[in-house]
Amino acid sequence: MTTDHTTALFDEVSRSGYYPEIVAEGLRDALAGEVVAGYVLHHEPTFDRDEIRRHMTVLALTPSRLILVHTDEHPGDDLLPQAYTSTTSEAVALSQVRSVVVTRMVTSNSKQLEEALLTIGWGSVSRVELEPARCSDPECEADHGYSGSVAGDDFSLRLAAAGDGGAAVERLLAFARTLSAATSGRIA
Repeated sequence: MTTDHTTALFDEVSRSGYYPEIVAEGLRDALAGEVVAGYVLHHEPTFDRDEIRRHMTVLALTPSRLILVHTDEHPGDDLLPQAYTSTTSEAVALSQVRSVVVTRMVTSNSKQLEEALLTIGWGSVSRVELEPARCSDPECEADHGYSGSVAGDDFSLRLAAAGDGGAAVERLLAFARTLSAATSGRIA
């Protein structure tokens, strides 16, 4: 049986103080009544010239889907003259999640966990990295074309102990473990 973290998630959204009603509304719509098996919430400021803008990302795992909700705040512009928020949600079937990549950065001397990066791929966005191909002859001036790779890169979230706190980094790793278990056919 899946542990229900729905109330805890909405409580944390409320405590964040970052447009809690707007974030909660987007989250409720995306969840469509499913229970939350795991979640991670990231509230981050962005510096843009002399302004500070904030944004929030919420990842929620249900028994059948991965939910991503991202809310940004914007200054007024030509379309909307007053400051406004935009909330985007995406729901991905767990069967569509192709990869869960976790990178941990740990200091060599103290073995302290400093950062974690979670990258989730489901085939919606790919990144192409190309570079000129070379041969082993240092005198060669021929055009050998290009070599490169294509990598899935639908979503990445990086948390650092220095900026987000060690507990936030641990929560991201716990979410990654839960997501990995869910994509293997079981939720831990």
